[in-house]
Amino acid sequence: MQWNRSKTIGLANVNCSVCHGVGLHTERNGHDTACKCVLREIFRACWNRFRECVALGVPSSVSFDITSGCTAHRSYSRKREEFAADFILVTKRTLNEEDYRLFRYFFLLGAIWKLCCKHLPMERQHFFHNLYRIEQRLGRVFAELEPYSLYPVDVYFAGRRHCEPVRACIPLVTEAEPKPELLIHWQKLVA
Repeated sequence: MQWNRSKTIGLANVNCSVCHGVGLHTERNGHDTACKCVLREIFRACWNRFRECVALGVPSSVSFDITSGCTAHRSYSRKREEFAADFILVTKRTLNEEDYRLFRYFFLLGAIWKLCCKHLPMERQHFFHNLYRIEQRLGRVFAELEPYSLYPVDVYFAGRRHCEPVRACIPLVTEAEPKPELLIHWQKLVA
């Protein structure tokens, strides 16, 4: 994902001391990247959609998508269940064991910070520092995931497909040299 001001300014925290509400900051190598406040907001948007998907409890209706291209393939899917599964699987692959335990207790099981600090022997300051770091890491992964990112969530549920541009499916007819059998047959007919 190419980070620019139009993608980050709406998500940026106005009181952020790093980006000052713009959502971008320049790295040491001179490239612009998303601020930590933007990455946390991306995580929270995906987290809120995950909670909505899980809270309904009833299986979602099947959506029927037609992919573009030469062969119009059709796919059937349950978008809510797929989003919830993708959210969990990406989280498991991204975080190490200690960070995933913290993620699981706080976000998935809904424990308050005092219980998390007691169960995972850590201080309050260390707990919140790790929590923000996890949100930033997952926010970046959710936005930059290829080929289908989890953020923006509306695009995920709309079924945007990354396909090659539609090309003509009919093979091009080229002038081929006539086969020798046809030449012999043609010469007999002409003579």
